[in-house]
Amino acid sequence: MPTPARLESFIAAVEGGAHAKAIEDYYTEDATMRENQAEPRRGRSTLVAQESAALARTESVVSTCVRPVLVNGDHVAIHWIFEFSFKGGGKMRMEEIAWQRWEGERIAEEQFFYDPAQKKPA
Repeated sequence: MPTPARLESFIAAVEGGAHAKAIEDYYTEDATMRENQAEPRRGRSTLVAQESAALARTESVVSTCVRPVLVNGDHVAIHWIFEFSFKGGGKMRMEEIAWQRWEGERIAEEQFFYDPAQKKPA
């Protein structure tokens, strides 16, 4: 179960734009990440590499945590809004719920719930 300070530190890292670094610092080595009902991606190094590749396609990402954050023991739900500006033009606004299971002070499992129609850049 994350401490309130640890959870707030994670949120601050993401809102500060340190997306890949947040995975390195806050996820277990064998963490999984899953988009809606897709097959989970496995392993922190894989998650960092995929996040870094996605970020390489962007000029900027503005990440906002919509409060309140819901915590029940080891489970955390965070409502996020991400605003992407892509290299070469195009923007995308993504709103999602991240459902996390923490092991102590690190995220072991995360599943994102969102409308896939949002993934079409404007």
